[in-house]
Amino acid sequence: MAEIREWDVEDDQFWESTGKRVATRNLLISIPSLLCGFAIWLYWSIITVQMLNLGFPFSNSELFTLSAIAGLTGATLRIPSSFLIRIAGGRNTIFFTTALLMIPAAGTGIALLDQDTPLWVFQLMALLSGLGGGNFASSMSNISFFYPKRMQGLSLGLNAGLGNAGVTTMQVLIPLVMTTGIFGGGSLILEKNSGTLIGTIEAGTQTWIHNAGFVWLVLLIPLAFLGWFLMDNIRAEHVSPNIGSPLNAFAKISGMLGLAFIPAVVGLFIILPEPTGLGWSWAKYPVLGLVIFGTVMLLKMLRGEMKSNLDRQFQIFGNKHTWVMSVIYTMTFGSFIGYSAGFALAIKVIFGFQHIEVDGVMTHDTVNPNGPSALTFAWMGPFIGAFIRPLGGWISDRVGGAKVTQYVALTMVISALGVAYFMREAYQSETPEDYFLPFFLLFLVLFAASGVGNGSTFRTIAIVFNQEQAGPVLGWTSAVAAYGAFVVPQEFGEQINRATPEIALFAFAGFYAVCLALNWWYYLGPKAEYQNP
Repeated sequence: MAEIREWDVEDDQFWESTGKRVATRNLLISIPSLLCGFAIWLYWSIITVQMLNLGFPFSNSELFTLSAIAGLTGATLRIPSSFLIRIAGGRNTIFFTTALLMIPAAGTGIALLDQDTPLWVFQLMALLSGLGGGNFASSMSNISFFYPKRMQGLSLGLNAGLGNAGVTTMQVLIPLVMTTGIFGGGSLILEKNSGTLIGTIEAGTQTWIHNAGFVWLVLLIPLAFLGWFLMDNIRAEHVSPNIGSPLNAFAKISGMLGLAFIPAVVGLFIILPEPTGLGWSWAKYPVLGLVIFGTVMLLKMLRGEMKSNLDRQFQIFGNKHTWVMSVIYTMTFGSFIGYSAGFALAIKVIFGFQHIEVDGVMTHDTVNPNGPSALTFAWMGPFIGAFIRPLGGWISDRVGGAKVTQYVALTMVISALGVAYFMREAYQSETPEDYFLPFFLLFLVLFAASGVGNGSTFRTIAIVFNQEQAGPVLGWTSAVAAYGAFVVPQEFGEQINRATPEIALFAFAGFYAVCLALNWWYYLGPKAEYQNP
């Protein structure tokens, strides 16, 4: 049943007789497809650590830049992806965007075969990796149409949470597949100790880093086939009534994603350091705003049926709750994705080196023999954040999303301040490992809170918005929040260069406090238009 004409999951009889079975089948394919998207979007957080261990000729800031490029592009591609389901259909969109991920996966593998590959090639692959980040918006929008409102918290939490498990899957799988030549090609020799889930790999060991790209083809190829043959386009009026032929749908998807690449590339050129860009990092926040605005304006220039379709979906921008939830969702998902992108390299840079004062000046380039392995520990935070998300949705379906979000925001304020304190102490110490345990545990609390908050915000959006608008709003808020994958690595990189990494966490704590106030005012306070949605 690839084309569904009648669809009403709010009708209990229809749900029990038909809807539940169809929704479950689509969800079971959506989750691993989204998992691969997240893995490819964020695998630079692990690849760059191993590039550093292998002696690739790039600086710390240049390696942080790769994660930032993928982060900004993925967030920007979520903007058109938010509106793809109505225009191209769910089955068509998930199949085609999953197939597109084969391009950066194969390209990254080829680039990593040679340490002499120039930086711009890796930056291009990071740019294309953003396709995986964009897939979240279309995936969440698609699944929202398959389930009734009373199950939105759990169903969207499962799709997002298990899909986000691609971060953990990637952080565990990539270090392991690098240890053997399963895809052929020459090996490289570790200059520094590395790590995997099962232990430390000593310097001097052979490593097949190109497997980090090629391994995803093993999953993407069968997933594309499953998406094509087992997923559905809902052709009902409130979902995807006029999608045309599959080739027409693929052309529309390509055109809309292609438009979004333009402002993303321009924004990156302005922000990235020389010689890649102009180096105007001080302007990154206004530039991000212009990238978002420019993407929306380019989409509005489309003509014909696509314009009328988008104009109908763009009505979400006239609803103040779209903007409120964009800010609150950024607190949860933006933190999760940003910390996932920068956590491993932050551990490596802060705790992997001794911070020694020489003639009154702090130095940070002496290898710490007692430093923790970033690749051994970094997967735990995203693992907790991803797998706790369905629990957050399930609890919110029962006690209310806004109430859960309030506790989440308070927890994140306190945890961020604690992480900031221990980061500062570690970056001024000859034995930074003394501060690793409290730093790490508080970071795990941050990840857990962000995951629970993801589930609670899904519930709030499903209640506040009607069935037609909830999908695009989920996509749009996820697009805004996904810029965390750009902002967090950039802020970590800049503040580490200034020897003040704690400033980034102090700033994030301040933002969480703002979200705490917004959530109370709009959804819990005496003047709330929706009480604890």
